[in-house]
Amino acid sequence: MAVKKIESALVSVYYKDNLEPIIALLKKHGVKIYSTGGTQKFIEEQGAEVIPVEELTSYPSIFGGRVKTLHPKIFGGILHRRENEGDLAQAAEYGIPAIDLVIVDLYPFEETVASGASEADIIEKIDIGGISLIRAAAKNFKDVIIIASKDQYTELEAKLAEQDGGTTIEDRRYFAAQAFQVSSNYDTHIFNYFNQAENIPALKVSETKAKALRYGENPHQAAHFYGDMEALFDQLNGKELSYNNLVDVDAAVNLIAEFPDQTAFAILKHTNACGCAIADTVQEAYKKAFEADTTSAFGGVLVTNQTVDKAAAEEMHSLFFEVLIAPEFTEEALTVLKGKKNRILLRQKMALPGTKMIKTLLNGIIEQDKDLATESKADFKVVTKVAPTEKELDALVFAAKVCKHTKSNTIILSNDTQLFSSGVGQTSRVDALRQAIIKAKEFGFELKGAVMASDAFFPFPDCVEIAHEAGITAVVQPGGSIKDQDSINYCDAHGMAMVMTGVRHFKH
Repeated sequence: MAVKKIESALVSVYYKDNLEPIIALLKKHGVKIYSTGGTQKFIEEQGAEVIPVEELTSYPSIFGGRVKTLHPKIFGGILHRRENEGDLAQAAEYGIPAIDLVIVDLYPFEETVASGASEADIIEKIDIGGISLIRAAAKNFKDVIIIASKDQYTELEAKLAEQDGGTTIEDRRYFAAQAFQVSSNYDTHIFNYFNQAENIPALKVSETKAKALRYGENPHQAAHFYGDMEALFDQLNGKELSYNNLVDVDAAVNLIAEFPDQTAFAILKHTNACGCAIADTVQEAYKKAFEADTTSAFGGVLVTNQTVDKAAAEEMHSLFFEVLIAPEFTEEALTVLKGKKNRILLRQKMALPGTKMIKTLLNGIIEQDKDLATESKADFKVVTKVAPTEKELDALVFAAKVCKHTKSNTIILSNDTQLFSSGVGQTSRVDALRQAIIKAKEFGFELKGAVMASDAFFPFPDCVEIAHEAGITAVVQPGGSIKDQDSINYCDAHGMAMVMTGVRHFKH
């Protein structure tokens, strides 16, 4: 691999962290350095000589710094082809020096948007010169090496140290690819900012953090996670999260978010709650959640919305589970829970962001709004002669929340504080109900006085008939069937209460 010595460089950066070692290497190898403004001052402070860009272009920085490097002597120095006689002749004619290395980064657009800054401040953080320099240098990677982010400083430093101040074509092509990743990600975030208002039908997604997972859903499937997991969680213990762990963790934090004003606990398997409860303490909520299905809880993902204390930790310590998520853990609880080294403990730092969901499908991608609708008592329309009692209304709200996060077709049976059972992912709503009844009885729950939630309407009255026979007294469902009245009539004839929400919660 032939090494090409770097003889000249353009350095103009927003972030100067860890730039010193590179400047020292450029100085050591006698590289001619061009720079601008604050970067020029920084380089001079390192004891290196700098040629101001204004001296090269014979043009000052204008429009408050909006135009500094946008000049033929800069872009010609980057883009002219060193093996092309015509290009070389023109470079000589117009006094355009070769630029072999470009180190540039971009104004912090994402960070400025995230800070809640004004639109005027956000617009000023749309980089023009930087993005143009990146594209030009990356395009001419045969002759020029481009460093487009402070995250690449260390790699460049290693290359220059190992190769006596030079680079190979493989190095330059690699950094060009990295540069186009930086520029495309930058443009994606700018587009998405503008598209909040314009709603242009285009899907732009860019994640720059990637983590290889052990495998996907099954060992023969490769998998990666793209995103900033550390922004959401601190991992306090345990092995690395797997693909299936991540899918269940996502389901768990979405479900527990439905109970912001209560102490709640849920146990999930394959994205469905096999236990969910609210109580006065985390310990009690866990016990009630565990009771719903002591078999499925084995190997599950556990989540709560309150601090896990020592009492709660000791209660759940004997259970084998994969993951426990909480907003905080006491030191005493961590001492107990860390007793099993592979047990994953996640401290959740923030709510899940975003309002959209995407999924690959066929030869494309489907996108939809997240299901952010959650029904309260105020959203219930009583359609039967008998209205639910206040306790039944509380139970219907609880059941509806769990139902929303359970695979369709689904039926949820509960009281006002505890999931009794669920029928999950069945092809028939009747089968879902029968499955739920069988499970409730298997784990010793008395269904007399329980409530039922359905994720979609009843096309026939068979479900309310079966529910009544099991002892269920109140039902919540979306409604919307052409035969709604048949189910209502059955409830009226048997003293059952039914409310409709008008909102379906299919989950495929």
